Amino acid sequence: MVKNQFDINVTLSLFDGISCGQEALKKAGISTRIYLASEIEKFPKQITRKNHPLTVQLGNVTTIVAEDLPHVNLLMGGSPCQGFSFAGKQLNFDDPRSSLFFEFVRLLKECKPDYFLLENVMMKQSYQDVISEHLGVQPVMINSDRFVQQNRKRIYWTNIPIDNIPNRPNWNKQYYQWRRVYFRENKSGVCPTLTANMGTGGHNVPLYSKNLKDKLTPVDCERLQGLPDNYTKNLSNTARYKALGNGWTVDVIAHILQGLNKNEQKRYA
Repeated sequence: MVKNQFDINVTLSLFDGISCGQEALKKAGISTRIYLASEIEKFPKQITRKNHPLTVQLGNVTTIVAEDLPHVNLLMGGSPCQGFSFAGKQLNFDDPRSSLFFEFVRLLKECKPDYFLLENVMMKQSYQDVISEHLGVQPVMINSDRFVQQNRKRIYWTNIPIDNIPNRPNWNKQYYQWRRVYFRENKSGVCPTLTANMGTGGHNVPLYSKNLKDKLTPVDCERLQGLPDNYTKNLSNTARYKALGNGWTVDVIAHILQGLNKNEQKRYA
């Protein structure tokens, strides 16, 4: 963890999930005096409440308006991705979940934050171009395997300058994946992408061997997302797996946030 470098007054996190954003801020050495979160799912909110009890929960993103908030210094979020994902139905912005992206755009325009960060999955170039046009920046693709032993390619749009991304370590651990009817060996030395449905026993279940009983534990998954051990404790394993599969890789977000360099810190001095 980086020694505290500077403070941000207000952070607004949309689609906050289990508040991996707060863990990333902490790991980047950035404290935020007020952390506002928009999340509607019961279990992720419980996890956030346990780990970050001072979080101010604002509820549904569609009800949030800038005039009710203090000035937001950092706006961040990972809008629901089911309609964009190559693994999904490719419904584009017509999918009600993916259309929530426009709530991020709305609050970006209303709040006029100093910095913003949006994360999403790999998607068709045409979808990516629409998002880039609305946000006014081009994205950067970062695979979590540069930081942790998990293959997790994600796209990040931000006005924060991103420092050099480290080289991928020579990961060499053996992982497998259950694909409903067969085992697939993951030969890259890293765990396959953690997904929201990996705890259901059906599809994309990460394993240590060709044995369904040898699947990764919730603590294993927490580590692969850069979270402290037992961060999601006190919920069912199914709920923990889902929350972790939907979360951010903390180390990636922390690396991006460290791009708030000394010159930019002056605005908070």
